[in-house]
Amino acid sequence: MFLFWMLAGSGWTALQSETYHLTLEQSIEIAREKSYRMLTLIQELKIAEYNLQSATSRLKTHINLNLSLPDYAETVRQKADSTGIFFSIRELTYSSGLTINQPLPTDGNIFIQAGLSSFKDYYTGNRSSNLNTRLGFRQPLDALYGYNAIKSTLRNARLAYERSAKVLKREELNLVYDVSTAYYNLLSLQKRTEIARLDLDRQNEACEISKNKYQAGLLREVDALQMEVDLADAQSNYDMALLAQGASINSFKEQLGIRLDDSIVLNGRLEYNVIVVDPEKAVRLALENRLEIREQEIQIEMQKLDIRRQRANGMIRGNFEAYFEKVGVAAPSATAAISGSVGNSWTDFMNRPYNYGVGFTISIPVFDWGENRALVRAAQARLTQYVLYRTQTEREIETEVRNLVASVGSNLKRLQLLEKNVAVAEKSFEITLKRFSDGDIDSQALALERNRLNTAYTSHLGAYISYQLTLADLMRKTFFDFRNDTAVE
Repeated sequence: MFLFWMLAGSGWTALQSETYHLTLEQSIEIAREKSYRMLTLIQELKIAEYNLQSATSRLKTHINLNLSLPDYAETVRQKADSTGIFFSIRELTYSSGLTINQPLPTDGNIFIQAGLSSFKDYYTGNRSSNLNTRLGFRQPLDALYGYNAIKSTLRNARLAYERSAKVLKREELNLVYDVSTAYYNLLSLQKRTEIARLDLDRQNEACEISKNKYQAGLLREVDALQMEVDLADAQSNYDMALLAQGASINSFKEQLGIRLDDSIVLNGRLEYNVIVVDPEKAVRLALENRLEIREQEIQIEMQKLDIRRQRANGMIRGNFEAYFEKVGVAAPSATAAISGSVGNSWTDFMNRPYNYGVGFTISIPVFDWGENRALVRAAQARLTQYVLYRTQTEREIETEVRNLVASVGSNLKRLQLLEKNVAVAEKSFEITLKRFSDGDIDSQALALERNRLNTAYTSHLGAYISYQLTLADLMRKTFFDFRNDTAVE
């Protein structure tokens, strides 16, 4: 029975595993959807988005309701006069309060407050009630000519969201490059395994020829033994290539975010297009699209807001407040029930005249030993520093892109040259193998030609991968796909 469940479990696992036939583009799409790196970055973008929503909501109407149903207290308090007399209290309170607050773009606010409360003193037996409403307005005057906190907070949130979105886009392009690197690294190991297998097959063929020649007395024993040593070396190289390929496959699966028990098969054709890149176009696209430049500009905008905030600390500040209210109270009564007490407060509310108030306050900084001025100048120096960083970043990007464009051309020329070299090496090895079979050369000359062919294969593979990775690097550095002549969305 145990064996049955083991076989069933292994069969279920086999059914669950998938086989991926992957091109580079398919690998990139899987990594975008499943890799932990992208999933984490998407959550970072959501955090910035929610912070932006929170900052935007600050400009909307807020309504708060507070209720005490009930609030009972039995304790000892002290009078606030010079006698310091302590007295006991035992009271029950019911209260409710509604506040409607509308922030204004000028950093002020308009509010409406309404409240109802009822108090019961169990020591005296008295009950009292209070009913009130207030319409108010507050406006800090320095927000009109100095620093507007609500607008600056909203602007900061929008800039932070834009920066997070651009970081996500940059990391997505970095992911494309990293997946491309891993893909071509695995492809390289896969091709090296094929080269090692071909080398092993060729060595098997040569060893069989040398064995027949030795048995016929046409080859020295030392040459026949050397061929066997070369065969063992070729077998070892093939085994090591298989081991390296297996480790790279597992690493590639982890990078894509797929399960380790899934199988992957890469498209092994070494195809490429001849791409000619205009360096001026590449530099222009990089300066227009590179996120580092926009991030520096965002930092500059944020620093300008910080300068305004710091400068406002040294300005004359004013605050204007006004309110209009109506209040109704019910005098303490030992006989009134809660409904009667509330009713009496309502009657008083209707009969009592309106209350109002207007206030205007000014705060004038007279002397601070230049503290705020120094902080403003420090913020301005920081702004100058950010401007210098942006200029330096632009120069670094231009230099980097021009070097990349030069590398694309150089790698292409090298790839085309090594393609011809592979064809020559293959033909030369066929001739050498025929000469060895005819007895014109010894095993050492054959081994040298075989190594030359392996080197030609390996060099061509390295040139192909360098060319493809340079194009991928240029795409992430310019936000433009020169292979397909399209912008990266």
